[in-house]
Amino acid sequence: MNTIIFTIVSLSVLGLVLSLILYLVSQKFKVVEDPRIDGVQELLPAANCGGCGYAGCRAFAEACVKAEDLDKMYCPVGGNSVMQNVAGYLGVKVAEKTPQIAVVRCNGTCDNRPKTSNYDGYSSCAVMANLFAGDTDCRYGCLSQGDCELSCKFDAIKMDPLTGLPEVDEEKCTACGACVKACPKMIIELRNKGLKNRRIFVSCINKDKGGVAKKACVVACIGCTKCQKICPYDAITMSNNLAYIDYNKCKLCRKCVIECPTRAIWEVNFPVRLPRVEKAPIIDQK
Repeated sequence: MNTIIFTIVSLSVLGLVLSLILYLVSQKFKVVEDPRIDGVQELLPAANCGGCGYAGCRAFAEACVKAEDLDKMYCPVGGNSVMQNVAGYLGVKVAEKTPQIAVVRCNGTCDNRPKTSNYDGYSSCAVMANLFAGDTDCRYGCLSQGDCELSCKFDAIKMDPLTGLPEVDEEKCTACGACVKACPKMIIELRNKGLKNRRIFVSCINKDKGGVAKKACVVACIGCTKCQKICPYDAITMSNNLAYIDYNKCKLCRKCVIECPTRAIWEVNFPVRLPRVEKAPIIDQK
């Protein structure tokens, strides 16, 4: 009987001692979380896309609470309206940022860039890029396997079976950047939406010399520099036989679009150009 009582008492004392130890340890190492993190998280769209640069909305909310200001913080899905709400909740101000959209910088359709080989492997751009340059003579263009489409959580990018190229839905795209990261050829870029959603960009990333690029794709940039010379705003630079338009400098004058001999420069959401009417010569009736 005494043995049973001793065992019960010993176990009880041991339990109390261990409980006390666990309590002291928990108090020493406890993490006090700012309650504002929950408040900020409720204001976010809960997309958890990673477009903000953090591992989900919770991590972004925590970063916003800890940040001295929100000028470097931005939720691409929620946009400026969400960031204004977050700033208002935290009692700070935040500058509005220009909305962006994903742009496909390749116009190598099936007609413009004919296939020279057949790919018979796993349907993945990442896998295909590691195996060989591609199934056309352009080693820079789209591989058409749809990794960008699979990466998009907003159903904003789809592969066109006729052209073999991805197309971006402007209404659905949040500029989260998932498709940019998924493309092994880096043909997708985030660019400013532009005034009235109008944009001008070089739809090509081929860095081969003019003749080689033109042979691989009829609408490739050939590095002729005509667009650079005609641009009045110094918005076009040339590097590695390829033109690039700085969307921060571009004033959407469209002179480069007309000047490009291969139609490698695209204009998006502009009104249709009216055909130029030649003036009739003035005939002297005297």
